[in-house]
Order: sequence, then structure tokens, then C-alpha cells
Amino acid sequence: MNSNELSRFRSGVAAAVLGLGLAGAMGQAEAAATLVITNANAAGVGFNDPTPVAPVGGNAGTTLGQQRLIAFQHAANIWGATLTSNVVINVQAQFVPLSCTSGGAVLGSAGATEVFSDFAPGIKPATWYSFALANKLAGADLDPGVPQINARFNVNLGQPGCLDGTFFYLGLDNNHGNNVDLVTVLLHEFGHGLGFQTFTSGSTGATLAGQPSVWDHFMRDNTSGKLWVNMTDAERVASAINARNLAWTGANVSTSLPGVLSLGTPRLSISGPAAGPAVGDYLVGAASFGPPLGSTPVVGQLMPVVDALDGSGLACTPLSAKNALAVKGNVALVDRGVCGFAVKAANVQAAGAIGMIVADNVAGSPPPGMGGTDPSIVIPSVRITQADGTKLKQRLKTRSRTSSGVIANLGVNGSQYAGADAFGRALLYTPNPIQPGSSVSHWDTIAFPNQLMEPAINGDLLHSVVKPADLTFELFKDIGW
Repeated sequence: MNSNELSRFRSGVAAAVLGLGLAGAMGQAEAAATLVITNANAAGVGFNDPTPVAPVGGNAGTTLGQQRLIAFQHAANIWGATLTSNVVINVQAQFVPLSCTSGGAVLGSAGATEVFSDFAPGIKPATWYSFALANKLAGADLDPGVPQINARFNVNLGQPGCLDGTFFYLGLDNNHGNNVDLVTVLLHEFGHGLGFQTFTSGSTGATLAGQPSVWDHFMRDNTSGKLWVNMTDAERVASAINARNLAWTGANVSTSLPGVLSLGTPRLSISGPAAGPAVGDYLVGAASFGPPLGSTPVVGQLMPVVDALDGSGLACTPLSAKNALAVKGNVALVDRGVCGFAVKAANVQAAGAIGMIVADNVAGSPPPGMGGTDPSIVIPSVRITQADGTKLKQRLKTRSRTSSGVIANLGVNGSQYAGADAFGRALLYTPNPIQPGSSVSHWDTIAFPNQLMEPAINGDLLHSVVKPADLTFELFKDIGW
């Protein structure tokens, strides 16, 4: 393929889009770019739901369908005011049933319907660009009549069996309480459709139709020292699960990162005369409750809580006298499961622990963060992997009732930004095992403040895609926006 030849790839998602009946454009953002929301729902469903509702949080719609549309257009306006393109960006959207359980749910999904390569001078040759970005760079619609983004959102959220009782908040003021802020979810999913993703498979390492994505030119594996564009398929497979070792090299993100992310990445360091081979630094997930880890570390002997028949320690109820004696003045090691993380922290704190480490109960790395709220918690907490928990428990087998000789240091690496590598490059999400749909095409969950394009929506996010709140638009500038 020569550099003057236009190449196009229509994904399976795009093919499905073409089979849907479009119900007409429903509004647009008048700004540097124009985003049009197109309704793909049938009568009485989704955007067409006639259920009466009261106005909420600046959303004046009088039916459920109208309020959904207004929230969609509000998110489109935010992106429209940020991007620059003389080609209309059409977002085909619908509310449909998505995967659900009572304890969790897929909120939504979105992506580019087509990708293009070799469509304009000055771009990276033989490289895929998402539809909307390709149109912007070409200055023309490369496939007229086809929507650039397909978006689907969960119509059942909050109903029995689908994250029971937790609904989409349709207000525009981000005052969502314990519900899920729809505008934030929309900004995230539209971001994917606009180009926040690679089209190279992390599971197989294979590029799409033999060509890399523009993303692949900016992703560097810190173990191999290679960019994805220069790797073999097998090397990309390994890199996609190389926890906290895949970094974004784009100049706009790297230059802006110090003004967005906080200095000081969470750190657990283990030492002590009984630590043996467990000595070293550990990957951790931070807690949304209690004080953040700071430059003044919390240091104490590590002592396990044991309160279950299998020898684990759940700390879901007030600690027994023996467990309370063990953790008093020390750092408590507990197991994930049965109750919320904040409940565990409250119970070990009441027993006198100065910190808490939660060992995961399923395999995987890096350890995710811990959700929950409890303003009474004043001790720091971190989460570690199941494998690391097993390693530490092995060293604690020879402990006495009040001493272990294994020292836990809960603090931060003050020279490293939370969400960046040691060289100040933003980290991408590379859990092991791989998580299709989430791996690589998101920021790492250790980023702080939380970023819009992490794999899960955090409740403290602002309705912003630009610095100093967020790095999303900086990445977009790196790839051509």
C-alpha cells in the first residue's frame, strides 16, 4: 500500500450500525467541532421513553427520554468545545440491555465504526486512525452517510438484577450522590469513539489487517524498551499484561502530566529481620476512604488477622481479643471478601491498628483500588495481590502473638507522579490477566487525581477532559487532534 492510497476497515460494530434504522438527528454542539447525536432507539424505548420525570440538576426534560437526550447533548457540547474539526461527528446512540448482575453492570460502550489509513499527507503511513480523527485530518468525510461513533448504554441500570438501586443520574451538575453520573460516563465512552483506543489486539498481539494503530507509535514497554509498533505479536501479548510497565510517550501528555497528576505514587515497602525473600516494594491499590498515603510513612510490624475457619482474616466484625492484641500499634493484614473494605478498616482501626493491608482473594495484578466511604477512618489502607498476600503470610507463620519481625512501610515514592513511570510518562492499564475491552486502552488505575479514561468511573471525576483536571485531550493532541 503506498502513501497516497486510501485504506478503510469497517469493523463488525460498524456493520451492525448500518443495519439499524436511524430515527433522525437530535441536536448538535456549536463549537470548534460539531457532534450530532442520532437516535437508534425504537418507539417508547431509551431516548423515546415517555415516562414523566421531574427536572433535576439543570436538566429540564419532562420525560425520561428527553432527559437522556439532554444529558447526551451536554456531554457532546463539552467535547465539541474542546475538539477542532470542520467535519460533523455523528454519534449513533441507543439505550439497550447490557451485561448486569445485582452487584455490577456494564454502564456503556462506544467505539469508532471505521478506521482509515493513508488518507492524507503528513500522517503516519500504513497506520490506522479512528473515523472521526481521520475525517478531521483529511478535512472531509471519508465515508459519507455512516456515523463515526456507535454508542450503547445500559437501559436496565438500577433495576433488580442490574446494580440494584443504583441509577444513572441525569442532572448536569455532577451532583450524583450514590448514583452513576451519566454525563461522566458519556464523556468517557465518547472519548473511546473519538480515538482513545488501539485497534491492535492485546490478547493476540496482532495488528488490524496487518497495520498498527496510531496508538502503537506512542506505547513503550519499559521492560523491553520497545514501542508497540516495533514489537512482534508475542512481545505485544507480554506487554499487555506487564503490570504498570506500559507508558505513553507522547510529548503533550508528558509535558502536561506534572500539572495534572499528584507527585507521590503509593508504595508499600516490606523489610525486617523475618521478612526474608519478601523484602522489597509491592504494587498497591489505594483506598477511597481514610487518609491518602503521604510523605511521612506509617511504619509498623505486619500482623495478620485470623478469624475464619480456613485461616483467613476477614475483619468483617469487631476483632477478637487475640486479634486485637496482635494488631494494636501494628499494621493489620486482612483478606478481601464478605464485607466492604471500609468495614474492615473500621474494625482494625477500632482494635488499635495503625494501618491496613488487604490481600486480594483472586489472582491478578496490579491490585485495583478500594472503594467505600467512612469519614471516621483515620488510618491508611492499601490493597495487594493475592500472590503477594500469600508471600507475606508465609513469612508471618513464625510470629508471636504481638510481634512478627516483618516491617510494613506505607507511604509514597515522592519522586514519582501517581499514574506515571519513573521518567514521568503516563502509565496505561495492563492488568494480568488481560481484560478485553479494558486493557491498554485506558490509563492505569493508580493515577491520582482520578482520570476520566481509567477503566472504571470514579465518583469524584469532574466534567472536564482538559488540564489541569484531565489528560485526555493532551493524548488526543499527541495522536493528531
